[in-house]
Amino acid sequence: MARLNKKSVDDINVKGKRVLCRCDFNTPMKEGKITDDNRIRAALPTIKKLMNDGAKLILCSHLGKPKGTVKPELTLAPIAERLSELLGTEVKFVANDAVVGDNVKEAIAAMKDGEAILLQNTRFRPEEEKNVDAFSEELASLCDIFVMDAFGTAHRAHCTTAGVAKFVPETAVGYLMLKEIEYLGNAVEDPVRPFVAVLGGAKVADKLNVISRLLEKCDSVIIGGGMAYTFLKAKGYEVGASLVDDSKLDYCKEMVEKAEKLGKQLLLPVDTAVAAAFPDPIDADIAIEYVDCDKIPADKMGLDIGPKSMKLSLMLSRLQRLLSGTDRWAYLRIRSWLKERSLLQRLWQRPMRSLSWAAATPQLQSRSLVLPTRSPWYPPAVAHPWSTLRDARCPASPLSRTNKFINYRYRRGTGHAPRRTLV
Repeated sequence: MARLNKKSVDDINVKGKRVLCRCDFNTPMKEGKITDDNRIRAALPTIKKLMNDGAKLILCSHLGKPKGTVKPELTLAPIAERLSELLGTEVKFVANDAVVGDNVKEAIAAMKDGEAILLQNTRFRPEEEKNVDAFSEELASLCDIFVMDAFGTAHRAHCTTAGVAKFVPETAVGYLMLKEIEYLGNAVEDPVRPFVAVLGGAKVADKLNVISRLLEKCDSVIIGGGMAYTFLKAKGYEVGASLVDDSKLDYCKEMVEKAEKLGKQLLLPVDTAVAAAFPDPIDADIAIEYVDCDKIPADKMGLDIGPKSMKLSLMLSRLQRLLSGTDRWAYLRIRSWLKERSLLQRLWQRPMRSLSWAAATPQLQSRSLVLPTRSPWYPPAVAHPWSTLRDARCPASPLSRTNKFINYRYRRGTGHAPRRTLV
């Protein structure tokens, strides 16, 4: 697979060296307790590799959005505790609200090969998100090697994701980053056609260059999630209280015009699910109604695509040989939406390979599992965005009947067995 000339943790000698590893431990917390540790678990292969190879491992991450101020509820102490449990060895939390300080340096000096410590929330420092060189140099002074393994924040030029790399003599990527680099190197540079991209998330700004580039590379681009409302407003629709980035309206207009000029499909929702507010917590039951995108009530906010848009998007996906996408759209993990599951059971017959699985929210990961089968008579079943934590092979699972139906079609030769692209 294509690595795009990036050095990985398999290519470096870390024995006895101080290794600063940027991870993504931005996990959901409630009253100081971790409610989902998927992102922590996802970082374990890289962490174990470095510790087993004898590194003096210095872990760092952000948590939440403290905006450069110290917020005790966003401390990484619970992360260190959970890491210690999962690794079976102590990961010492070095509490310093400045992230780097004398106690941090003393802790590193006292480390033995194969040990790990965790620094305080890097976004407690206002310099972090501004990528100030002074903070980057402070971090670089702690290590001999820098390893980047936080794919979820790799698109942001912060001190711990980009700045520090300028001041460290040796850098590499971890296994999470390597996986995404290998996929992007193959899928984007030499895609199987027709090639469709699925984009979601709330922030248009985070995907500015991505959207423009994908319009040049892909045959179709499907826009969903929160960012769809910025595009809809750019087209002159009233979007009520929906999440909108007003500073990017002109950009969205440019992308619509670019798609038309290139003869590409830029598919926006035609209907939407609306509610008075987004559910809190995310899996709470709320009152939802569906309206056309040009009829969003002024006092309601759009959550995500509605049934008509699902049908259009999924019918388009059935014509494609490969789907690539960002994290599955937020609304897909709202319990109230599950009543639309039957629509997806009938129509979703395509695999979806996620560009940013490492970046997906933990709740989203746990509710977007691949539907597995292992019979030698037919290929593995496709990935379903409506999969639940329960294995579809379990007779008690509500998805069992769908699983059997798909398998029957493959055995009988009536179903199209798509190119396998599951990750």
